[in-house]
Amino acid sequence: MGKRLMKGNEAVVHGALMGGATHFFGYPITPASEIAHGAAQYFNGSGRFFLQAESEVSAVNMLYGAAGAGARVMTASSGPGFALMSEGLSYLAGAELPAVLVDVQRAGPGLGNIWPEQSDYNMVVKGGGHGNYRNLVYAPYSAQEMCDFTRKAFDMADRYRMTVCILTDAYVGQMMEPVELSGEMTEGEKKPWAVYGDGESKKNLITSIFMDPVLLEQHNRHLQEKYSRVEQECVEYEEYWTQEADFIFVAYGITARICMSAVDQLRSRGIQAGLLRPKTLYPFPVKQIRKLCSRNITLAAAELSNGMMADDVRLAAEGKVPVLHYGWLGGVIPTVDEITDRVVRDLEKGGKL
Repeated sequence: MGKRLMKGNEAVVHGALMGGATHFFGYPITPASEIAHGAAQYFNGSGRFFLQAESEVSAVNMLYGAAGAGARVMTASSGPGFALMSEGLSYLAGAELPAVLVDVQRAGPGLGNIWPEQSDYNMVVKGGGHGNYRNLVYAPYSAQEMCDFTRKAFDMADRYRMTVCILTDAYVGQMMEPVELSGEMTEGEKKPWAVYGDGESKKNLITSIFMDPVLLEQHNRHLQEKYSRVEQECVEYEEYWTQEADFIFVAYGITARICMSAVDQLRSRGIQAGLLRPKTLYPFPVKQIRKLCSRNITLAAAELSNGMMADDVRLAAEGKVPVLHYGWLGGVIPTVDEITDRVVRDLEKGGKL
């Protein structure tokens, strides 16, 4: 406990331990490997277990089995590994099994490289596997939030009986920052629906198989009602100088940190800029964006992808204000000066300077 200097990836492990995680199943991959390394070190007894699977496909199915037995389970990977888990994610969602999955994004497509991107957005936020399911998705932008969001994720996974994803990037995972570790470690309660191998739970059934189309539709309707509750109860975001801003970035992860500095620089030049930072990507802060769009503003969706999050910003804005897309690909990271200069050029072009 106390304040410690650590990587964002290491902070995930400490957050998981404080959140009552009992089982880690995973396979190392850059730039997420420190999470598996840390889990191997700390999930070593006292009711906590680490197992390196032979592949990401095996790891996600191990989550299914242990979660069905009432454990608090997690894994961590990067984009290529997370893609392999897509089928298992669909099965977890269909069986309503709580699990926590961390995706430390790297550049793609294909093998790509180990530099950061945010191009797993559609795969994680929209659901990479088949069927009508969603993940609750947190987007940390600091080592502290890597710890805090992971810790919280286990309670949320149990509360809604769903998969919770931590969608981060290589910079946030690899950077070292002070992390405050405080508060009590939580423990999961016995789950009345789980299968514990005893007489009391013998009647319980963990499945997503509904051969009758009518029954499967009823199950899907039940899932959509749950996701509607999540959309009402779980939206989180941060606003930075948005109250009187007329140019507002929407950004998450490492891009949000860069945009926050760009806001300061733009304001020093007399431009009223601001930042809306989604802490949850699903549910997305739609209502807050629409509230901001009641004024004469310009939005700029800034992300390390080809516009995946920008699509959600445009949907939320409903065509009421201009939505620019500032995107970088392949692991390229913009500087504060580059973003600032681009904003100035765009405002001059639009006649707003």
